[in-house]
Amino acid sequence: MSLDLETVMELVTKIPQGKVATYGQIASLAGFPKHARQVGYLLARTPEEQQIPWHRVINAQGMISERRKHGYQDYQRLLLEQEGVKIGLHGKIKLKDYQWQPE
Repeated sequence: MSLDLETVMELVTKIPQGKVATYGQIASLAGFPKHARQVGYLLARTPEEQQIPWHRVINAQGMISERRKHGYQDYQRLLLEQEGVKIGLHGKIKLKDYQWQPE
């Protein structure tokens, strides 16, 4: 059994507006701790027509990860800021303030 796109998408769609989750957090919630990188790979392969809030997933340091597509980091930042997520001077999001805590 392995981590699959459907499970990742289901979890990511639960992240509320104005909150973020880390790749590792999504992996753990899916039952695959230590598979954060795989979450990133799966999200990167998600078809654009899938309406999932991929922009709410960030790295464990509270930062937006680099993307292969040029400009996507800026786009992700814009989407997060539009939802009220404050991004610090050095691109860091305070996880204690914005990290999603599922019930």
